[in-house]
Amino acid sequence: MSDTPAIRLTRDAKRLISLAQALARSGSRLEDVYWEDQLAQLITKMLGGRKSRMLENVLDFLVNDDINVYEILVEQAETCSESLALARGDDDYDVLLVSAPIVAWTRYRLPEGRLTAAQHEGLRSALAGSIAAEGARIAMLPNLVTFDQMPQSFQETRLWAQRLGALALETSTEACPVREPEDTEGMLADARFAVAAVAVPRGRPVFRWQDPDASAVERREESQKLWAGHVNTLLGTLFTGCQIEVLLPDAFYMTNREADRRIRPLALRAAVTWLQTAANLPGPELRAAIVACGNAGVEEFRIGFSPRTSNDVIYGCIWPVLSKEEAIIDAVESPQVDVPESIAALLKELGVAEVRRLPGIQPLEFCDDCGAPFFPNSLGEMMHPELPDETDMEPVHFH
Repeated sequence: MSDTPAIRLTRDAKRLISLAQALARSGSRLEDVYWEDQLAQLITKMLGGRKSRMLENVLDFLVNDDINVYEILVEQAETCSESLALARGDDDYDVLLVSAPIVAWTRYRLPEGRLTAAQHEGLRSALAGSIAAEGARIAMLPNLVTFDQMPQSFQETRLWAQRLGALALETSTEACPVREPEDTEGMLADARFAVAAVAVPRGRPVFRWQDPDASAVERREESQKLWAGHVNTLLGTLFTGCQIEVLLPDAFYMTNREADRRIRPLALRAAVTWLQTAANLPGPELRAAIVACGNAGVEEFRIGFSPRTSNDVIYGCIWPVLSKEEAIIDAVESPQVDVPESIAALLKELGVAEVRRLPGIQPLEFCDDCGAPFFPNSLGEMMHPELPDETDMEPVHFH
């Protein structure tokens, strides 16, 4: 048990934890199904209630109290919020919220996600023709969205699935609530997402590769190639000046995590490339420091860049932790996963002359005035990044 102060839990919250603990201790698939059904009913009830963050509060409690039960509950919460059953007349449909990431980096400026009507319809048709199962009904958000515009709670995700699912089935015209995009000027590595709901008759396949008479692996690869070709044709002008990677559309949460994973090395590559041009600091003139940061264990790694002749931090990148294995910073404990070493190897590959791994875990510090994260110098000091006066370009941070 952790020393974290107790969180006040409601009756439903306690029941949720009890069911997740029972599932964690289940010894058979039949028992698994029973507890999963019980969890799905309770989670669906919570998601359908008035606006609350009960699920998130329970997960905040479990992340320090029981990590195995936490992971089980996260999986169930994601499933219940990104998929649901809807009716159209006398027919029942399964609905899945799908995300299609486009990961991009540039030396200049990433595009906004606004689509023309032709681009929107082209993407929807491409999703129908190369990804979704034959006969699926599809509705897609009118524009590409950023991470910041994505749902920030399981309730919001469920609402997107419901609204887009109803649009796909033509049972409602109510649009999804989408936040205004934040100012992305200065972001040189990030992702844009096409988000859609795919609705199929109850129990039918959702995707093209769900074919018992063909290789699912080969069909997924074929779908990926077809989709990437359509995206490059339809959105090539939108991403002028960018290098992009088109990921295979799939279930909402899984593809979002995969996009986050793909962005991390691209952000470092973009940072080093930009510093070489904007601040006139070639690799041999750069040094970097890497430190683990977090308030409850390792939540991210922060990389601070400094000139070789100074201890001032001029730039910084954040490498988010996406699994409990990545949060282990002692390579002796986790011989398969050594994130700081992977970051250091990539920086050296990019030509950074000196890379230092700092011991321990630093708190998540931010500037009180502007909210910018602090980054380490080679002495282990957490500092506000300040670009040199001679820097001639505007971008100042990465995803």
